[in-house]
Amino acid sequence: MTATPIEPQTTAMAESTKGFVPAVLLCFFLGSLGVHRFYLGKIGTGILMLLTLGGLGIWSLIDFVRLVVGSMKDKNGLPLRR
Repeated sequence: MTATPIEPQTTAMAESTKGFVPAVLLCFFLGSLGVHRFYLGKIGTGILMLLTLGGLGIWSLIDFVRLVVGSMKDKNGLPLRR
């Protein structure tokens, strides 16, 4: 019987396939339409933003700040690729 080698655990987090720069630009220029939410795969909240015009701009501003700070993630909860 042979022993199988134990693989070391990696501590690197997985990254989203969605980019940081496109998400920020979409939010800046089309944030009130929720296009950045559609890009990130968050279809439900994208539709809500579209219907409310980004929460009259407030929701768009909050999303823009969250994107720039790095706290907004894609639909799978992965951080955006920088």
